[in-house]
Amino acid sequence: MTLLSAAVLLFFVMDPLGNVPLFLSALRQVDPARYRIVIVRELLIALAILIVFLFVGRYLLDLLRVSPAALTAGGGIILLLIAIRMIFPTSERSLREEVQGEPFVVPLAVPYTAGPSMLATELLFMSREPERWPVWLGAVILAWCASAVILYFAGNLRRLLGERGLTAVERLMGMLLVIVAVEMLMTGAADYLRR
Repeated sequence: MTLLSAAVLLFFVMDPLGNVPLFLSALRQVDPARYRIVIVRELLIALAILIVFLFVGRYLLDLLRVSPAALTAGGGIILLLIAIRMIFPTSERSLREEVQGEPFVVPLAVPYTAGPSMLATELLFMSREPERWPVWLGAVILAWCASAVILYFAGNLRRLLGERGLTAVERLMGMLLVIVAVEMLMTGAADYLRR
């Protein structure tokens, strides 16, 4: 996997367009003067969490004795569930959280930006090819930068695309993510059967 393909995959997993309505909902009660400051602060916290987990997560797996094949298949299942929710969202399974006052760490940094699927994908990259950590770090930063731009201008983007436009783009991203998830699941199963 190249730097660009890894960054694109992480961008899809981070799902910034799907997070636009979630961010706007969570920021409803924030003072307009602090709106962009809060977004930048939360995005930087999320980046710090993503970078720390990129380097520490592998040791957690070693401690739990999880095989790379199981991680690949598990990551595929998580991505598939996220992708299905992107394509077929339901009000009962919404990620939207009611936030009182100004959000701090939860829910904007975690789980909206640095969510479980993002952390699992990072873990997958590092566990399979730890020696390529500069590529994975670069991919995380590229995906975060692209997502940060979208989320920083969330209000403008909603006005430009409208609710239907955002929904259409999120569904398209979900369909692409289904293909990646199925590939990961089949690769993990094949690796396990070859052992």
